[in-house]
Amino acid sequence: MSGNVRLLEETLAGARAEGRSALVAYLPAGFPTVDGGIEAMKAVLEGGADVVEVGLPHSDPVLDGPVIQTADDIALRGGVRIADVLRTVREVHRATGKPILVMTYWNPVDRYGVERFAAELAEAGGAGCILPDLPVQESAHWREHAGKHGLATVFVVAPSSRDARLAEITAVGSGFVYAASLMGVTGTRESVGSEAEDLVRRTRATTDLPVCVGLGVSDAEQAAEVARFADGVIVGSAFVKRMLDAPDAATGVRDVRALAGELAQGVRARG
Repeated sequence: MSGNVRLLEETLAGARAEGRSALVAYLPAGFPTVDGGIEAMKAVLEGGADVVEVGLPHSDPVLDGPVIQTADDIALRGGVRIADVLRTVREVHRATGKPILVMTYWNPVDRYGVERFAAELAEAGGAGCILPDLPVQESAHWREHAGKHGLATVFVVAPSSRDARLAEITAVGSGFVYAASLMGVTGTRESVGSEAEDLVRRTRATTDLPVCVGLGVSDAEQAAEVARFADGVIVGSAFVKRMLDAPDAATGVRDVRALAGELAQGVRARG
């Protein structure tokens, strides 16, 4: 079965045709439980997100700040496994028809089996993977199987990336480019910063792929700011924080649906 890279491409192109950025939401699988995470992701998409990134919880998430690390720890202590991540992709895509990506560090995929993971993610209806710690020069094996199974391979670029390095990364990526808006780990911030706009400009000079910006966006005003220059606005920690702060799972689901609605308005405001 082929994955849904085309659905991802069409979704991003559709947002652009509407004159807006896409809203990309992130939540970890298994948080607060597997079933609870599925309900939260469905709510985020129903609230206005265009794409969901399903995080594969990791014990040493080097890119992720304390909010997502806390959620990952809850998921891992709850016994989440790759099978649960794939079930999450399957059920969220089946319920919403929206593109669902997995964001994961490389080690779990490598240990699970590259071809096995790609085949099972495609079978679940996944659109691809975001692989923040997989070096481009070591990615050919993954990209071979991702391409065979109709999956996007999304690489992360950072403000520290030189122009030649950006070109090297974007030449082999697919789906979109994940532009980290600033150096450091994920988390909500008072300001997204000017580095993001410069990074998008430099990245676009190397590729026709959409460029989506993440790391730091937490409210509608910041979403509008980033939507002014990016093809997509990626929000993770703000959703996770709403879930962590909620007194119970049902309230958390309501809160992330509401936040998705606010952010969806933001990406349409375009600063």
